[in-house]
Amino acid sequence: MSLTNSQHDAIMRIYGNIQTRNRRIHDERVEEVYAACPRIPEIENEIIDLSARSAPIIIRGDEGAMEEYRRELARLNNEHERLLAVSGFPKDYLAPIYDCPVCHDTGLADGRQCACFKKKVVDMFYMRSNLKNIVASENFGTFSFDWYSKTDIDKTTGLSSYDNMKNVMSICRQFINDFDKGFHNLLIYGAPGVGKTFLSNCIAKELLDSSHSVIYLTAVELFDAFGNFNDEDDDEGTAVEYILDCDLLIIDDLGTELSNSFTNSKLFYCINERMLKRRATIISTNLSLGELSSVYSERLMSRITSTYTILKVFGKDIRLQKRSRQLNTGR
Repeated sequence: MSLTNSQHDAIMRIYGNIQTRNRRIHDERVEEVYAACPRIPEIENEIIDLSARSAPIIIRGDEGAMEEYRRELARLNNEHERLLAVSGFPKDYLAPIYDCPVCHDTGLADGRQCACFKKKVVDMFYMRSNLKNIVASENFGTFSFDWYSKTDIDKTTGLSSYDNMKNVMSICRQFINDFDKGFHNLLIYGAPGVGKTFLSNCIAKELLDSSHSVIYLTAVELFDAFGNFNDEDDDEGTAVEYILDCDLLIIDDLGTELSNSFTNSKLFYCINERMLKRRATIISTNLSLGELSSVYSERLMSRITSTYTILKVFGKDIRLQKRSRQLNTGR
């Protein structure tokens, strides 16, 4: 899952298109302003001429001449700003246009990849996961409590499947509301088909809509991404960096991978690094807490139990319920 040359080139083409679009908008504004007030281009030429004439003076450090230069430059700039206002234009109407004021739409800031570049990379991996298409149909707007029974009671809590899901949903919404206020993680566990992945997708949709970076990976995909990763690798183009740095990482179906010392160590590394960076993580699994403890190391489970809100989802398999309903209704 490294960022290939073709993927990097694709992102740079996006920046090229942004620059071309913004230059076109700027050129149109210049034509509009010049047509409305011919004196403005004259002032701009006078400023250029003034700067050229004053360059030797500035180099010599002649304070008197430099002061005269500053006064004349200020007069021209003030006239330029006044004429823009009189003509009905904002004072920054002719300023360069950038989508990202930090890197000026180059993808680089202070010699490093800009945050907007990293966001584009996250989006690229995100599109590869096809999650954007999934959340169009799996979101809070399409969620239904009808699949959760009011008579199916959990013996430990005394809550019905319906009431339990009401509580779980409330916690998930609070997770979203508090996302930028603190550091929170979720572990969602339960039998297959009870809505764990659906819940994760609901949360992902809300955070994506508020411009947060989200990466969704199955456990198998996560460990594949770490397969060729070296802890000392500086390459900012590796998928691992974005997995560790994205605003929200969703690890789905933990426990479906082949568990061994490698997966244990990489899972601990991922969870621990994101905890140190205070980056939120959601883990969903079909395993019970006891099964998780028997599969994964004690220190990994300690991280999870101490820093994650643990949510149990139970009920009848929703996929089977939908299939049964379709057979009964013929739809």
